[in-house]
Amino acid sequence: MHDFRYSGGQLHCEQVPIQSLVEQFGTPLYVYSSHTLTDHFQKLDQALAPLDHLICFAVKANSNLAVLRTLAQLGSGFDIVSEGELRRIIAAGGDPRKCVFAGVGKTEREIEFALRHDIYSINVESEPELLRIHQIAKRIGKVAPVAVRVNPNVDAHTHAKITTGTYENKFGIAIEQIEGVYARASKLKHLRLRGLQMHIGSQLTEVKPFRLAVEKVVPLAQKLHARHGFDFLSIGGGIGIVYREALASGLPRWWKETPEAGRILTPTTYANTLIPILRTLPLKVLLEPGRFIVGNAGALITRVEFVKRTGKKNFVIVDAAMNDLIRPAFYDAYHEIVPVKRKAGASVASDVVGPICESGDYFAKDRPLPKVGEGDHLALLSAGAYGSVMASNYNSRPLVAEVLINGDLCALVRERQPIEDIWQHESVPDWLIPKKAKRPTGKRRIARP
Repeated sequence: MHDFRYSGGQLHCEQVPIQSLVEQFGTPLYVYSSHTLTDHFQKLDQALAPLDHLICFAVKANSNLAVLRTLAQLGSGFDIVSEGELRRIIAAGGDPRKCVFAGVGKTEREIEFALRHDIYSINVESEPELLRIHQIAKRIGKVAPVAVRVNPNVDAHTHAKITTGTYENKFGIAIEQIEGVYARASKLKHLRLRGLQMHIGSQLTEVKPFRLAVEKVVPLAQKLHARHGFDFLSIGGGIGIVYREALASGLPRWWKETPEAGRILTPTTYANTLIPILRTLPLKVLLEPGRFIVGNAGALITRVEFVKRTGKKNFVIVDAAMNDLIRPAFYDAYHEIVPVKRKAGASVASDVVGPICESGDYFAKDRPLPKVGEGDHLALLSAGAYGSVMASNYNSRPLVAEVLINGDLCALVRERQPIEDIWQHESVPDWLIPKKAKRPTGKRRIARP
């Protein structure tokens, strides 16, 4: 479920009317629901209760400190892909010993930082990375816990830019090569083979690709565990969410375990399919969901600046842009768009577009929407994942404010970025400043080639 619904004609997040947040914090504005975060985490956790398991939230989906603290307090581990994300976990009160470190291009600095903070496991993507980790661990007097990412060559049938489990992708090591890799790694004294990991893609809405991948990898995990005695199998993340009809007349009908839910992948369906396969293993099972937990927990609120009608189009021009939420421009992704104040009357086919000077700066095309005008507010739903984390300062636009709701309470969990902060780390070299001109105040910087 999620906690965005109409009450008295006004869109609310939990018990807080969105309009009151707009008046207090302005727009564009990200709004997150604590209850949705908690509910989604706990539903998945409870569904997997028959297994010894650990949910490691994928920080790349949403790295706001308040979101991370909420999940840490629920007992979540974390899936990280950079030193910066690990530092965020520490700042949010998370435990590095419950973190797994993924990614194909880990630097020496990142690996050393992770080892010094006793990370649970580094998920390794190549043999050169294994050797690098061993060398660093030897230098600093550590034994590095590692799990090799196996590529099972299973097509997740998702968007081409978020599939990861075939031989056409940059991730992992081919399943046919894994036994040899583990045999060679077992001879490196500063490595501890702690597990085996896989991940086949993101936004999967059917359980079949998960089942095929797990069925393919479990026999390998059994064989490697017998030889090397490691602790866990990670089955990755990728559980999809609903983007279309997420509001559904104010009722979260998509979450119900009914035939009407169609092909939607629920925690129960996911768990009931995979538990019989996984419970044969004498291993802890890790999984790394991100979007599933936080995606429907967030919305981007935006103000209508103009309505522009041409001979062929009705353009609703809003103050949010592709730099705030890039998914529609990058993936042609769909986000349901609803008015903050419910409106009656016929719908108008509209393009919802931002102010950036790019034709790709749009949130919807030819979308039936209630008739809106200047000063109205719209909510782009299901924006909790890959929204603020992928934002940029393109067109020198500041990063937007973020708010967390808990019942009838709200807290500003990220201030709107002051415009001047966008260029605070830039400087002008001496040769571009006239000799008689007064040098700008502030810290003097050394020009580098």
